[in-house]
Amino acid sequence: MAAAVGVYFYGSFFGWWARPTVRDAPVAKPASVKPLASGLRHPFDLAFLPDGSALVTERESGRLRKVTSDGKISEVRTIHEIAEPVVQAGLQGVAVSPSYERDGWVYVYYTTEQDSRVSRLRLDSKAPPEPILTGIPSGKIHNGGRIRFGPDGMLYVTTGEADERSRAQDRNDLGGKILRITPEGKPAPGNPIEGSPVYSWGFRDPQGLAWDDKNQLYASEFGHHNLDELNRIEPGANYGWPELEGTGGEPDFTDPIATWKPADASPSGITYHDGRIWVASLRGERLYRIATDGSSPEQLLTGEYGRLRDVSVAPDGSLWVLTNGRTGPDYDLILRVTP
Repeated sequence: MAAAVGVYFYGSFFGWWARPTVRDAPVAKPASVKPLASGLRHPFDLAFLPDGSALVTERESGRLRKVTSDGKISEVRTIHEIAEPVVQAGLQGVAVSPSYERDGWVYVYYTTEQDSRVSRLRLDSKAPPEPILTGIPSGKIHNGGRIRFGPDGMLYVTTGEADERSRAQDRNDLGGKILRITPEGKPAPGNPIEGSPVYSWGFRDPQGLAWDDKNQLYASEFGHHNLDELNRIEPGANYGWPELEGTGGEPDFTDPIATWKPADASPSGITYHDGRIWVASLRGERLYRIATDGSSPEQLLTGEYGRLRDVSVAPDGSLWVLTNGRTGPDYDLILRVTP
């Protein structure tokens, strides 16, 4: 069945509600899928080092692990400051400095008993992580947690509203936002609000960040009961939560380019590859690829490996995909997918 893509509305007693724009996406087959590594426990994010190996975070254990291109896993360190119980929090995002070969910095996002924060550390040092941005709201759910360096050399951070909806529309609050900071943790020059790290707002729980080949930023977001979203991110734009979920055509809010039913997606990590956005889905247990205008969606790996947490482009052009929450002797995997 061909995919139905577009904006649809239906009437209800309560007003107008948007239907998902991605429905019945056709199934596609990658050239190959091979388990690269196993034995990970609830991995959340990965970032590649210059030597082609990757750093992988384990959300619940707080472990930062290293995985080589041939699948060998080694321990790097454990972030002991993470709060317990973690539920949807813990050690989440990881990013490698664009100047890593010169400065050696690795950045991590994690929740403490007081807040969520971004810190940096060096792999060759046993010094505690150095916090560079603190005071991000944290909670048992909706903690965002993805961090990525953009083409401009600034660090972008997704934050959830920590289950307090009003945070998302409060531009003085760091929750429910995409933040843009310098490598030292200061508000980046040119941000929409002078002296603030806030770059865009109106999010419930954004968990994916990716740029296309024209340096346009995209983000994935968990919806509530109705619609998950893929958004094209503009500085100073308001993406609607909690006033709006999905597409609404409201002049004060920016509509998503694509939406899913949560049962079909629950989108977490995303990446850009071969002209399309790739979306790792938790509840949907599949990998989507979709054009940058929200058209031509396809689904891959549907129901084959369970919940998928993240997808990243490896130096060799393959995709590394993290599974999430598997049980048994192998636990979670890194899959090497050749598109």
